[in-house]
Amino acid sequence: MESRLCYISVKMELQKSLNHLQHIIKESAPLAVAYSGGVDSTFLLKVAHDVLKDNVIAITARSATFPEREFKEAKAFARGIGIRHIVIKTDELKIKGFAENRPDRCYLCKYELFSKFKAAAAKHHIQWIAEGSNADDVKDYRPGTQALKELGVVSPLREAGITKDAIRKLSKKMGLPTWDKPSFACLASRFPYGEKITRDKLAMVNHAEEYLLRLGFKQVRVRHHGDVARIEVAENERRKFFNLKLMNDVHKKFRQIGFAYCALDLKGYRTGSLNEVLNCEKDEDGKLKKV
Repeated sequence: MESRLCYISVKMELQKSLNHLQHIIKESAPLAVAYSGGVDSTFLLKVAHDVLKDNVIAITARSATFPEREFKEAKAFARGIGIRHIVIKTDELKIKGFAENRPDRCYLCKYELFSKFKAAAAKHHIQWIAEGSNADDVKDYRPGTQALKELGVVSPLREAGITKDAIRKLSKKMGLPTWDKPSFACLASRFPYGEKITRDKLAMVNHAEEYLLRLGFKQVRVRHHGDVARIEVAENERRKFFNLKLMNDVHKKFRQIGFAYCALDLKGYRTGSLNEVLNCEKDEDGKLKKV
């Protein structure tokens, strides 16, 4: 009886969050949704389309930092629900400071990208741009958030207090194919701050991650540390690497891709692992410490 009451309470809370989101979206019509095809933006787009019908469009940026597989999935979903889908081509590597990979790289990228989104939306007489940050995203270092504020971009999921877990549950209830899709971030997030980002390096990371996905891994990141590829997989998938043939095959493939060495991160995948060394410096013994 107690478990059933708990289930009903959770269900009611999810519906309350959804109702709040729908109200926020209704107040923002007409609306353009920055759409990547990921868990958050797909959910946001579907709710916006249900609420606003023809008063919403999707805008997707196509670039070297956005894998073609992700673009194709986004395009197919937008076509499937019958929403107007605007695709713009971008080249983040031409943004001043982006390739140098400064700690504020995400700010530079978001400002440029959403400025273009706003221009594209204006051609359709749309003022409001919405993006898919959720309530959990405030926990990580995200300099791009400042750019969104400066440009007046709205974040309905975060405003409604909807977490990633709630998005997945509601997405499953709505029958969205992305309800259990692994989290994804642009390929530029695979490089430690200060390491120069190039088109060739982005391609290396993309090919390496696609290879691991083909092997059956669900959540993967290949962090580019110069000659070294640091592999992150979900905690429950780490044990798959305790297989000599798999280790040899991955090493051989990564050498073909262009890495001299490859290593498994023993802690496994986590969001923003490259932010863990921010505000750190080495002491006299070479150990990292917070400052």
